Amino acid sequence: MDVSSAFARVVAGIGAATIVVRRMSGVPSQQALGPRPEIPGPRPQGNLPTLKMPTARGWDAGRTPTPAPGLKVNAFAAGLKHPRWLYVLPNGDVLAAEALQQDQPVKSIFDYAMVATMRRAAALGVSPNRITLLRDADGDGVAETRHVYVDGLNQPFGMAVVGDAFYVGNTDALVAFPFEPGATKLKGLGRKLAAFKPGGHWTRSLLASPDAASIYVGVGSQTNIADDGFAAEEGRAAIHRYDIASGACEIFASGLRNPVGLAFEPTGGGLWTVVNERDGLGDETPPDYLTSVAEGGFYGWPYCYWDRIVDERVPANPAMVAKALQPDFALGGHTASLGLCWMPADTLPGFGDGMVIGQHGSWNRSTLSGYRVVHVPFEAGRPAGPPRDILTGFLSPDEAFSYGRPVGVAIGPDKALLVADDTGDVVWRVTGG
Repeated sequence: MDVSSAFARVVAGIGAATIVVRRMSGVPSQQALGPRPEIPGPRPQGNLPTLKMPTARGWDAGRTPTPAPGLKVNAFAAGLKHPRWLYVLPNGDVLAAEALQQDQPVKSIFDYAMVATMRRAAALGVSPNRITLLRDADGDGVAETRHVYVDGLNQPFGMAVVGDAFYVGNTDALVAFPFEPGATKLKGLGRKLAAFKPGGHWTRSLLASPDAASIYVGVGSQTNIADDGFAAEEGRAAIHRYDIASGACEIFASGLRNPVGLAFEPTGGGLWTVVNERDGLGDETPPDYLTSVAEGGFYGWPYCYWDRIVDERVPANPAMVAKALQPDFALGGHTASLGLCWMPADTLPGFGDGMVIGQHGSWNRSTLSGYRVVHVPFEAGRPAGPPRDILTGFLSPDEAFSYGRPVGVAIGPDKALLVADDTGDVVWRVTGG
């Protein structure tokens, strides 16, 4: 056993003891969900935050996630290396961005504890830095061929095709390659279009606007609550909009701690995102959320959360708190809601119009949450009911280990739902039973 693994076990033991103490002082009985969630008061955890992550185990032969009644699931592609995000090309080929959080400077004993724990959970390591093309030419629901579409990238995540260009969200830049329909490999060099600060929340999701005039880019914060100062957070915790014609890149909305998945709702045409909120205040405090995004809108981070609830750990700024917009729909505390796509009513039997969300799963709470794929129903362009499970079974019943962790979601060319599982190294395919 190496030093990191031994330390991770020590940390897990200390964390377990801390969790027992915190459970004795009261654990929320229900998730903070919906447009008017019940959010418990903050319980700042100081220098000893709740640290609980399951050990990554992977999928045993024959085991799959558990689909909702009336659905079935199969492996569209297995044996990948940490597939995080998905994109379906115009010809039906599926792209999987394979990337992994990499080592960062350790500044404290807590940083070391977090790194050791993340390694045990298979959430940290050497990044593959590539995008793989998966092709199901015979239409049987399994990709029988795969190709390295492009490699040598820098923690690639978001992807988009607009016209004759293929865009990639590297952690440090938006880049564009020449796009050739039907090709199994990109040719030519990527052009750097806009720069972003790497590190911290490293994913850079992309979404092309319906008019093909711009690209939206999700950029998460460097730290939990601007712990390294506000200068380090400039340009972060925001959604940027890149104008394709002019090359200008500006902040579209801010105060979003970690906006990852991006999607357009077709009825009203508005932009929506899922956001991972701050840590260290309790199991359900504050909740992650799904929200529409207003141009120029400010959503509170780091000064406040939800309905302008002030975070006392952050230097006071009443003016910024006063302008904060309330999110639309709470998803529960620390679910790590990352994946997002619009799913029309005719996609999966029993599920109407709504947003599908890949919940990667928690680490900063005494009882784990997330580790599932859920559907939030919509009516008239707004959330209209509680989340419903589409896929579960990623986590062992005793919470000791994870078989997988869902991230990116996308609708395939055959109307199946595709789910990237970065810990299980699989892309799952969900259809009617």
